[in-house]
Amino acid sequence: MDDLSGEAVRALLAFHLSGMHANSPACHVNALDLTGLLQPNVTVWSAWDGEALAGIGALKLIDADQAEVKSMRTHPDHLRRGVAAVLLEQIIAAARAAGVKRLSLETGRGDAFEPALVLYRRRGFVDGAPFAGYEANEFSQFLHLDL
Repeated sequence: MDDLSGEAVRALLAFHLSGMHANSPACHVNALDLTGLLQPNVTVWSAWDGEALAGIGALKLIDADQAEVKSMRTHPDHLRRGVAAVLLEQIIAAARAAGVKRLSLETGRGDAFEPALVLYRRRGFVDGAPFAGYEANEFSQFLHLDL
């Protein structure tokens, strides 16, 4: 797990949460805060360009067979440089190494979520049913990748 105490990481996490609240109905914000990311079943990775934080992403183990992609965010200064794709590959590799059979995620609808959806679908994630206690609603989308 990456060290989440650094100023750059905390700032990007705060930016991520702020963006989720700005682009999602309050009752449908499922992003993990710092406390959630510090749980023992969550691993966080950061990507750096020299001294600059380029992005973050996390893997949350749900059970022996299923895990969830969480907290994917590229720093605005590093958009469209492949940062998210590199982090997603790290998350997929870690899930495989842990014996996970299905990697899932929940995300929203609207323009703010389209770039992420393109990334996930390009990598093979497909639309599916809610998982791990999520409920179907008019805002959330659920995607899955069988490993």
